[in-house]
Amino acid sequence: MDRYEEELLRRRVYGADHDHPGPRPDRRYAELVGGPLDGLLLDITGRTHDEVGTGVALATELGQFGAGGRAVYDPRPGDPARFDWAGDTP
Repeated sequence: MDRYEEELLRRRVYGADHDHPGPRPDRRYAELVGGPLDGLLLDITGRTHDEVGTGVALATELGQFGAGGRAVYDPRPGDPARFDWAGDTP
């Protein structure tokens, strides 16, 4: 993957429509840091502080377990705008 393709991925929103992959101004996002989804944005609009604090397991084919696997991301302590990769799960 060249640098241009990497930059495109970094501004994409996880799970977004391919026709409109970028962030929207009326939504709230957290950046995914590390792991197979590094640099993607996760839409956390409408989630409470408690819901955001529990982390997420996101479906991805890019992780250790391939198709059907999930990448686990936990909110970074003191920085709710970033979720750090905690590992992969089947």
